[in-house]
Amino acid sequence: MTQKVDAIVVGGGIHGCSTALHLCLAGMKPVLIEKDYAGRHASGVNAGGVRQLARHVPEIPLSIRSMGIWEKITDLLDDDCSFESYGQVLVAENEEELAVCRARVAELNALGFTHEELIDATELRRLVPAVAETCPGGVVSRRDGAANPAQTTTAFRRKAEQLGATVREGVAASNIRQSGGLWHVDVGTETFAAPVLVNAAGAWAGNIAAALGEPVPVETVAPMLMITSRVPHFIDPVVILRGRKLSFKQFSNGTVLIGGGHLATPYQDRNETVLDWKSLAISARTVFELFPVMRSATIVRAWAGIEAKMKDDIPVFGPSSRHKGLYHQFGFSLHGFQLGPGAGAVMAELIVNGGTQTRIGDLGIDRFHPSTL
Repeated sequence: MTQKVDAIVVGGGIHGCSTALHLCLAGMKPVLIEKDYAGRHASGVNAGGVRQLARHVPEIPLSIRSMGIWEKITDLLDDDCSFESYGQVLVAENEEELAVCRARVAELNALGFTHEELIDATELRRLVPAVAETCPGGVVSRRDGAANPAQTTTAFRRKAEQLGATVREGVAASNIRQSGGLWHVDVGTETFAAPVLVNAAGAWAGNIAAALGEPVPVETVAPMLMITSRVPHFIDPVVILRGRKLSFKQFSNGTVLIGGGHLATPYQDRNETVLDWKSLAISARTVFELFPVMRSATIVRAWAGIEAKMKDDIPVFGPSSRHKGLYHQFGFSLHGFQLGPGAGAVMAELIVNGGTQTRIGDLGIDRFHPSTL
């Protein structure tokens, strides 16, 4: 028997869970379908960066919208998600990189964005005392921070279910089709039907889009992370670099999370990844050079998550260019965690109200299908 719901959300990462929650807050009753479990892939195993800093300009309005939700995350979810706001700092390692930082901040200011602030060597060392003395400055986004990704995604899923969402985990969505003005999706022996379908399936969303006649240039990637042994507390903000690949965060227990975009090999059909230890060694060497305090630390473990990366590094977000009632929300290209709360809120506005005040026009799937405009 077919079960009628208000919306079908495919994908139980932070984006799908956030959208399901915000649809519930708007009075709708969606079903959330996840082939594994909520947060199994990118949303539960990323670095947890809550970052407005260094974003592509087209996604800044969505990032700013999301930041306002992060700062009240406990009110929304009844869970603090281990969110801490000590800022994020982009470090320039030389004068050439600092000049790029200066131009970037000037560009954003000219566009009306003020969240990124150029800092000199003195302010850099006040914020990050352990950084190498050779670094001349950088950029800070002072409201940024970090959260626990698995805790956060689970909190969104739990709250959505409490507010009336139907959740199906452990069975993949299949046989997606449109009939009689409704989207129909099989989930094992069940079938759900709704006027709205949200494609938030992460690394698997490109296949869904292509099957529905909207192929996009998306690839499956697996960003790697490492955690170190404990070292004495020496840093509060999250640190990223202007030039080399690095993201860097110390936890309250003294361990340090090291990331930055080096990639493992994903085996998407098996839900598996194979780590690239040579690239991990490059990340370790970068930390060794930039933070002398870390030179006695050891790597405890490393892992990777599977996610979707767009050719232009910005997500596909918004209504379909071909089908009524279809919405896409994927391809967040290694930086989608911070966007999750705001993206869910904006997606619910698009579905319920037919529009949003948050500027997302450059994120639409129609940028890959100009003939459909």
